[in-house]
Parts: sequence; C-alpha cells; structure tokens
Amino acid sequence: MAVHLPSSEPLKAVQLDGLVVLKIIKHCRESYPSDVTGQLLGLDEQGVLEVTNCFPFPSEDDDDANAQYQLDMMRCLRAVNVDNNTVGWYRSTHLGNFVDLSLIDTQYNYQRTLSAQSVVIIHDVSKSAAQGNLNLRAFRLQEAFMKVYETKKFTTESLAQAKLSFSNIFEELPVQVHNSHLVTLMLHNIEMPRLEADRLRSLSTFASMQKTQFELEDAKPLSPNFDVLDLELDPFMQKNLEYLLECSDVQQQEQNNYQYWQRSVAREQAKMQAWLTKRRQENAQRATQGKPPLPLNEVNTLFKLPAEPSRLDSMILSAQMHNFTKQLNQFAGPSLARLYSIQELQK
Repeated sequence: MAVHLPSSEPLKAVQLDGLVVLKIIKHCRESYPSDVTGQLLGLDEQGVLEVTNCFPFPSEDDDDANAQYQLDMMRCLRAVNVDNNTVGWYRSTHLGNFVDLSLIDTQYNYQRTLSAQSVVIIHDVSKSAAQGNLNLRAFRLQEAFMKVYETKKFTTESLAQAKLSFSNIFEELPVQVHNSHLVTLMLHNIEMPRLEADRLRSLSTFASMQKTQFELEDAKPLSPNFDVLDLELDPFMQKNLEYLLECSDVQQQEQNNYQYWQRSVAREQAKMQAWLTKRRQENAQRATQGKPPLPLNEVNTLFKLPAEPSRLDSMILSAQMHNFTKQLNQFAGPSLARLYSIQELQK
C-alpha cells in the first residue's frame, strides 16, 4: 500500500469525487444485504481529505490473497498514473448497525500504521434506497481513545483517567461531494440540449393552439396525496426498535458480568481482611511471648483478586444504542406529526 506523509493540520471535512460516490454505491448495492468493504485513495490537503478513487476488496476470507490483491491494484493504478495513496476505507451497513469491534480494530490499524488522517466511509444501503437520500458518513477514531486502545486496558480506572465514554470513540466529519470542472461542463452540455428540445416542443404546441389554454392546462392542481396521512409505523422504526432491544439484552448481560466481578472482589476482600485480622491477633500474642511477628504481605500470595472484565464491549454497545436512538428520533418525528394532525382533525 502506498503511504503519504500526513498533513499536520487536523481534518475538517472529507471530499468525495462523484466517481468515488458512484463506485461505493454500486459495490454496496450489488452485494446487499451482505456487508462489503473497499479501499479509499486520495490525498489530505489543508485539512480536507480529498478522496479521488476507490476499489472494492474481494469477499474471500484468505488474508494473504486479499493483501496480494491490494498490492496488485496499487501497482496497476500507479502504472496508469492514478492516485494510489491510501487514505482510508469504506464499508456498507444496514440501518446504521455498524459500530462493532471489527470496525474499531480495522480503523485503528489504518490510523496507526498507514496514516493518522485515515477515515472510514459508512454507506447505509437500506436508508439510501428506501428514503431516496444518499447516506454517507465519515468517521475516524479520536486520539484519546486510540491511546487507551493501544494498551488494551479498558478498566473503570483507566477510562476515568482518560475521561472516555461511548461518545468519545469516534469523531464524525462532514462529507462533501465534488465534481471536476470538466464533469460539470459535461453535465451542462447534456442538460442544455434537453432543455432546448423541451422549449421548442412547448413553442410548437403553443403555436398550434393559438390560445393561452396551454398555460392554463399546464398549471393543473396537484393530485391529492394521502400517503402522508398513513398512521402505520415506519418499518425502519420497527427494525431500529428490534435492534435496540437486542443491544439492550446484550448490554444487560455485560452489566451482569460486571456486577458478578464486583461481588467476587468484595468476597475476596472480605477474606483478605479476615485473614489480616487473624494474623494481627497472632502477632499480638507472639509479641507478648517475645516472638518475632509473622509477615503480613503473605496475603497477596494467598488471595488473588479477580481481574476486571474489559469495558470495551459495553462502550461499543452504548455507542451503537446511541446511534439507534438518534435514528428513532428522526423516524419518529414525521410519525408523531401525523398522529397529532389526525388527532386535531378528529376534534
């Protein structure tokens, strides 16, 4: 993989060329509902990460074959004088269900080994296809989280010292879509003949009618649309609620494991305290008999406190649940507006 020297200026936005957006959409939709990944190529310039090209990763499980494929692609792109600087990767998702350990581990490797300015582009195929809006989001790991992730110690103490929570894992960057001047000119050239043909067709029709009836008929009232009054819950809201409930169940299991560890520590500490009390009493008796006291540091070898379970999984689940709740707020807004509107109409 080609690596370029990172810019000292922090990233402010991610700029995707129109060709890159089309490639990502095509790759993700062709493989839907399976999640796919790919490589992003470009350059970071003055706080803006310019992504000018991309290519998909093969779906094979062989890591050696995948690495060789990436090297071959880089070599081919360099041979045809195309940008071959790795600036991140992209991944498809379904209804925003993308926050997991695999994503964090891959993004950590990109930022640590390739470039500190690397990002991951998340494309939600289901939301883009159903709602008609292009759903592209750019994320990168925050530096404070990367320092703790490097130590692999996600204890309560370490998280408190680093002031980390689920909201400090990722940093989201604004995404901009950019086209070159030649592409913009081509789009205008495609659009202008169509507009000219429509204008000539309108003039011809107007001349044949010899009246202004054409203008009156052209301004027909909009046909009524009763879809906005549909009170059925949005299927996206139902699916998000299902995902949220699943995350809540797993989060409850993580909380039970943590509480079990706390009870185990409390039991061991009670045993240690009882042993120390007994040893101090023995030492007091030995002192009255003129004997040397017994050591107290043996308590560390006789009793071992259980290791605290990692809090990383709990943080990831909290971040994913936060993402689901944000989406629920977006979906619930129009539904609640319809319900209140119908309620007022019934009055």
